[in-house]
Amino acid sequence: MKRLIGMVAGLVLATGVVAQEMAPDVLVRDVTEDVLTIVRNDKDIQSGNTKKAIELVEAKVLPHFNFARMTQLAMARDWRQASPAQQKALTDEFRTLLVRTYSKALTEYKKQTINYKPLKMQPNDTDVKVRTEIKQAGGKPIQLDYYLEKKSEAWKVYDIEVGGISLVTNYRDFFATEVRNGGIDGLIKSLQAKNKSGEASSAKK
Repeated sequence: MKRLIGMVAGLVLATGVVAQEMAPDVLVRDVTEDVLTIVRNDKDIQSGNTKKAIELVEAKVLPHFNFARMTQLAMARDWRQASPAQQKALTDEFRTLLVRTYSKALTEYKKQTINYKPLKMQPNDTDVKVRTEIKQAGGKPIQLDYYLEKKSEAWKVYDIEVGGISLVTNYRDFFATEVRNGGIDGLIKSLQAKNKSGEASSAKK
């Protein structure tokens, strides 16, 4: 499930468009289709070039995800225990972990298509859910929902649900367990270890 979440999350990328000029559903649709085109035509990414996929994600996805909010939601009440320096470290490590997950998933893309559902939104809404559906050959469609908030006139993704399972919630139990066992610093060290392990795997390729 984590790999699937990473794959679909990694599809929400941008290509130079100005986010604040677009409705959130239009943003999701346009950038998703653009990134799918890039992946379909990039033989290196399709053959498993994780380094190139990471470069793509870092260049395109980071401006459109609110990683600080995602980390805060995943930490739940433990977030208040962290100092500003610890909060920054947690956000940086969680961002690195998610970017690597997205990048790995992009190398495994297999011609899925996306169905975009009508947006239910009021004119003054600043927090919305964009609903989509992944269609894949030989399998049932998978419900995929993006949660976006409007900050400083720009829409940012702060959570994703795949088949009703939240990416943020998916990490919450892990975060809570690590904090119970080793405190905030213990969680930071655990995330750092996961990221170093990911670096080693990428280097082997």
